[in-house]
Amino acid sequence: MNSADTTTTTTAFARHGRVAVISWSNPPVNGISFALRQQVSAGLDAAVADADIDAIVMMGDGRMFSGGADIREFNTPKSTSEPTTPQLIWRIEHLSKPVIAAIHGSALGGGLEMALGCHWRVALSDANVALPEVKLGLLPGGGGTQRLPRLIGVEKALDWIVSGKTIKAPAALAAGVLDAVFDNDLLGNAVAFASKLLPATALRATGSIAVSVPANAAELFEQARANARKTARGMDAPLQCIACVEESTKSSLEDGLKFERARFLELVNGTQSKAIRHLFFAEREAAKPPHDAQDAPLRTVQRVGVIGAGTMGGGISMAFANAGYPVTLVEVTDANLQKGLATIRRNYEATVSKGKLDAKEMQARVDRIHGATDLRELADVDLVIEAAFEDMDVKHDLFRQFDAICKPGAILATNTSRLDINAIAAVTKRPQEVVGLHFFSPANVMKLLEIVRADATAPDVLATVLHVAKRIGKIAAVVGVCDGFVGNRMVSPYTREAHFLLEEGATPQQVDQALERFGLAMGPLRMGDMAGLDISWAARKRLAPTRPQHIRYCKIADRLCESGRLGQKTSEGFYRYEAGSRAPVPDPKVEEIIKACAAESGITRRAITDEEVVERTMYALVNEAARILEDGIAQRGSDIDVIYVNGYGFPAGRGGPLFYADTVGLPKVLERIRAFHQAHGELWTPAPLLEKLVTEGKPISSYEVPTAKA
Repeated sequence: MNSADTTTTTTAFARHGRVAVISWSNPPVNGISFALRQQVSAGLDAAVADADIDAIVMMGDGRMFSGGADIREFNTPKSTSEPTTPQLIWRIEHLSKPVIAAIHGSALGGGLEMALGCHWRVALSDANVALPEVKLGLLPGGGGTQRLPRLIGVEKALDWIVSGKTIKAPAALAAGVLDAVFDNDLLGNAVAFASKLLPATALRATGSIAVSVPANAAELFEQARANARKTARGMDAPLQCIACVEESTKSSLEDGLKFERARFLELVNGTQSKAIRHLFFAEREAAKPPHDAQDAPLRTVQRVGVIGAGTMGGGISMAFANAGYPVTLVEVTDANLQKGLATIRRNYEATVSKGKLDAKEMQARVDRIHGATDLRELADVDLVIEAAFEDMDVKHDLFRQFDAICKPGAILATNTSRLDINAIAAVTKRPQEVVGLHFFSPANVMKLLEIVRADATAPDVLATVLHVAKRIGKIAAVVGVCDGFVGNRMVSPYTREAHFLLEEGATPQQVDQALERFGLAMGPLRMGDMAGLDISWAARKRLAPTRPQHIRYCKIADRLCESGRLGQKTSEGFYRYEAGSRAPVPDPKVEEIIKACAAESGITRRAITDEEVVERTMYALVNEAARILEDGIAQRGSDIDVIYVNGYGFPAGRGGPLFYADTVGLPKVLERIRAFHQAHGELWTPAPLLEKLVTEGKPISSYEVPTAKA
């Protein structure tokens, strides 16, 4: 699948003896745009009309065969302009002369489907193929669900299509997708392959192969559906992929293609796929440096230092070691260091036991992490990241030491999730080299990285850490300095409303279950228990002096902490937890605390609907996000969606809080916020940006801040 502009599309036609070679170029990934389809079709016309041509080789120029459909053309007239991709593939399959797909780089999505429509397929040995449409909330819409089962069997086709996995050329050859693999000279070998085809067998149409229906087909499809419901909760595309592959076992090719096309159109016009495509582009925008950093030279980062061998520091160390960076991990005491290193090894061993890592690579990663108890061992690192206790005095002490120990040009980063990075930078003599790198726990697993730009952070530092983020496989977004940055600042009103709803009559399980049915990975109260209620308690106590006395404040979480209920770590929080289990158990003691807090605040409890739970929490997110944009803390609305989906478990199928608001309709969202303002007071004052965008009839998820602090 591809997101390229199509203005540079060109197609070449060349003769190699009695073989025509049609090649195309549509940078960066040879997307199958309307222009490309037209040009390839014209090339086929020329080849068929030439009596001196016996066979046709099709191949891409540049990096790859084709990255698939140009998804920017989806839901536009170009996507349905003829020849459509299915029409072009059908024509290739039924051509009077044999067509050979010559694959280098990648053949993805529609690119592989076009190759499946060819009579033969050859590739370089380092090429790969995939039908990854499911990752965009879609299914292969160019016949992939019907032709692939004919080539490799139903079970393997189900696996490839529903997972969207990438298959290397040797495995694709063994499966039957490819007919030959070459180590070099793809063009020469493909032409030679085409020249040797025998007329009697040259026109080998994939669609003419009968599907071999396994004896356990019914069980196979049912199990696939059960797995999809579990691993892709709430998503339509995996189930539709399964339905289409199942149809290939029941119908002719023509009927199967009609079935597939109908379901593709249903998905491509649906909200889920549009939401995921929004995120696809949003993640790429978020990864770009801000304007003043776009042309900045990159600093060299070869060695990394990490402070703190706890859960966060250990995870950060693993993230860098996984990407090949040598890491110096520093702890205060040798006992803490050894405990952290042992945890890192256990985490790697667990990955090996699951078959996701071999023992040799595990040892290589472990060996990249060097433990130390002396900060002076950071003298030669290019980047140091502290993941120490969330206390400003601790941060100040560390950064003064970094300033004295680290070499000139080293980047000094803090993993703080809330503290003022400008204040941290101010204690150094090089504030331009201080930046926030807010990882999410577990840092070796979670994809999101909030890159926090302080007032003095240099453009080349920003460009460098964005580059490093990509190298370690993170989805990065640049944000500005405020309490909680973007993600945690938004969590505050979201959690606030969850707690208010408890006071007003909801139970913890109702709030969590309503939001989990909405699609969140975990409700806010379960999430609080898992993270530890003492973390947010510390933040509330820190901010207490700035809290206006007349503003409503819920004491439920404070009372839980005061009674020793800190979440899963103490086996009691908003829920009770049995020994060895993370399953939340409703606790009558919590209900007593909730009722006592409600009475103390003079609140008469009432029945709360699930709809109100969703609206109160989701629209609190949207209103705060609008204020974040007003303050210039985020560069664009889509960055906020990227942060919330990748860091806070917001359902990708809804596109993030702001895309969701646009889907509901921003005028309706503002109307409800105004109603909550009237009912619940100034905490619900509508953000001026929301009112402005509604007046102008503009969406918020595509809003860009004119001059963002980020």
